[in-house]
Amino acid sequence: MDFELSDEQNMLKDSVERFVKDNYSAEARAKLADTELGFSRDHWKTMAELGWLGMPFPEEVGGFGGTAIETAIMMENMGNGLVLEPFLSTVILGGGLVAEAGNEAQIEAIIPEVIEGNMMLAFAYAEPQSRFDLNDVETSASKSGDGYVLNGHKAVVYHGTTADKIIVSARTSGDSRDENGISLFVVDNNSSGVTRRDYRTIDGQRAADITLKDVKVGADALLGEEGGALPVIEKVVDRAIAALCAEAVGAMQAANNITNEYMKERKQFGTPIGKFQVLQHRMVDMYMEAEQSKSMSDMVAMKLELDDETERRKAVAAAKAQIGQAAKFVGEQSIQLHGGMGMTDEYSIGHYFKRLTTIEMLFGNTDHHFKKYAALAS
Repeated sequence: MDFELSDEQNMLKDSVERFVKDNYSAEARAKLADTELGFSRDHWKTMAELGWLGMPFPEEVGGFGGTAIETAIMMENMGNGLVLEPFLSTVILGGGLVAEAGNEAQIEAIIPEVIEGNMMLAFAYAEPQSRFDLNDVETSASKSGDGYVLNGHKAVVYHGTTADKIIVSARTSGDSRDENGISLFVVDNNSSGVTRRDYRTIDGQRAADITLKDVKVGADALLGEEGGALPVIEKVVDRAIAALCAEAVGAMQAANNITNEYMKERKQFGTPIGKFQVLQHRMVDMYMEAEQSKSMSDMVAMKLELDDETERRKAVAAAKAQIGQAAKFVGEQSIQLHGGMGMTDEYSIGHYFKRLTTIEMLFGNTDHHFKKYAALAS
């Protein structure tokens, strides 16, 4: 199997590396994270101009027809700088759902605007009781005339604050944990009946808890087949998990490099702690975890488009389990080797630890995906 990047892929990699180097020093990121928005609209515009926002979309709607491999290249380098812009929320999740389930009119109305950087999206799928189960949906969508009325509560909607449109999973039939009966709706963020509680997450990003009270939408807000949204949600979430795996690899590589440099400078008993053999062994373990994770990330990116759904889902579960475990190990060891000061805001390593901890939990933690893989493999 050829693991070499093509010339175009190397150009993309170099482009993202330059962006991160120019815009995401630890100080610059800290300033962005402390703003009300939590990221830079100028950076978002630059991403659009560079064509990154159109990378995974087909050429017929103005995209570049990129694969999961191109997405992984971008996310790995974004993870290296802990990039704050809502690429995952808008492009991978929101845009992915529209491209996968939308009709021609919906795709033409939304995807070009996303590609141009004029529209941001968020995916409201989680609920207070649902934990990691995508089919645990109590938010309801009742038919009313030619449209629907939505009621419910969505939790931890990443970038739900700044999204122009929110894609909401809601139940049009069945009980709260049935796999059938789940539908997707495109809802304007400023619609009557939509209220938000906005907050900053532990990893420095922005999220919102969203309440829907008698929110009226037209029939044209329905995304895809009524009651048949779960397979689409699972497919797009698998892509998001693969993207998160790549981001975690970039963050682990950066955490290892930062920790290694610190160990060269920090002295104990007049000697750099990096010369102590036991700590050298610890760093080797951390580098091995990152390298194994890189291999798993590459594997899942290549298997993501498999026609065999079971094999695809097994690959995603295996990658998330391995990389979640590695992310936890590298993050915790980095903090320990820095000592207590590693958790202060002044040291960048603490921010990598927080992001790696968050990634381990998003869309299912390590234990969840080990169990999922075992069930799929049996």
